[in-house]
Amino acid sequence: MNRMAKKVTMQHIADAAGVSKFAVSRALTGKPGVSEHTREMIVRTAGQLGYFRTEPKRYPVETPMTSAKKLLEKQQGTILILFPNIRSQNRSSLYWGPVFNGISERLNEKGMDILTLTEPSSDRMFSVLNPEAISGVITLGTISTSVLLEIYRLRIPLVMVDHEDPAIYTDTVFTDNMKCMKELVHMLVGKGYRRFQFAGQLPDAASFRERWLGYRVVLEEMQLEGKQQTDLLEQEYDQIRKSITEMKLEDIPEVIVCANDHTAVIVLEALQSRGIQVPERCAITGFDNTRTDEPILATVNINKENLGTRAVDQLLWRIKHLDKPYERKLIHSELIVRDEYNANIS
Repeated sequence: MNRMAKKVTMQHIADAAGVSKFAVSRALTGKPGVSEHTREMIVRTAGQLGYFRTEPKRYPVETPMTSAKKLLEKQQGTILILFPNIRSQNRSSLYWGPVFNGISERLNEKGMDILTLTEPSSDRMFSVLNPEAISGVITLGTISTSVLLEIYRLRIPLVMVDHEDPAIYTDTVFTDNMKCMKELVHMLVGKGYRRFQFAGQLPDAASFRERWLGYRVVLEEMQLEGKQQTDLLEQEYDQIRKSITEMKLEDIPEVIVCANDHTAVIVLEALQSRGIQVPERCAITGFDNTRTDEPILATVNINKENLGTRAVDQLLWRIKHLDKPYERKLIHSELIVRDEYNANIS
């Protein structure tokens, strides 16, 4: 595999992406001359071809990464916490707020300074930040490929929470989404449910896709595959709400498994607007335990602070072990079943 990766050239990327070699060169070096859309497409293509597996070797030995290591050994330097430029992914979020708290508390314990930044619109993030002063970066949620590549290019230690990118090779920290979702669906089958639908924004996050896969695996194993309503997998919540309100009564399943609690509340409100009893006629499950006051039959209680803490631990370990293989941390979470909401199905 390594010998194959060394053969990847800019011409190979240009051919695969359907663009000129000049455009590839401009995109991969962060220079102007290509649109943001084209840059993202070229970077993703390069990552899928394995170009970045050998790219870091082109950088000199003395880099911001090694400087960061020296700073850390003195218990100095700054850790950059990078939020995406997405309204739902910020410090006030019921999900991301506690994750950030876990990060900040651990960094305070270690005596490290924190700089919080919302993802800039341009990929030239370090034109306004001094990379020599940044010991490491933790990203929360969906960050654009171009910004991740800028961090990668500067060889700054990076840990991504709840996100991964095919173009970037780095450490990541996730909830064990597939295993937890499989546990949840097995529980539903054990309670007698047989007609399922899944609702969630699949293109939105890697975690949502993993939960969908865990859901599908159990249905296949139990030979309970039904026809999935594809419009329940839309990226926009308004479309999911519309799909529920327009669904034929005979197509409403016994249970709707949702990608997270926020989606579950949207589905719940749409069902109730039609006078459909929840959970007696249709039960709803969530994932992440952010909405405890709603009749959601089951959810998964993610220890969000712990996700942040483990991300810091991984980053500090990475700074001291620059040459070790990248790691993908999976953290198990607790299934919560609210029996008082369970429908009496026969």
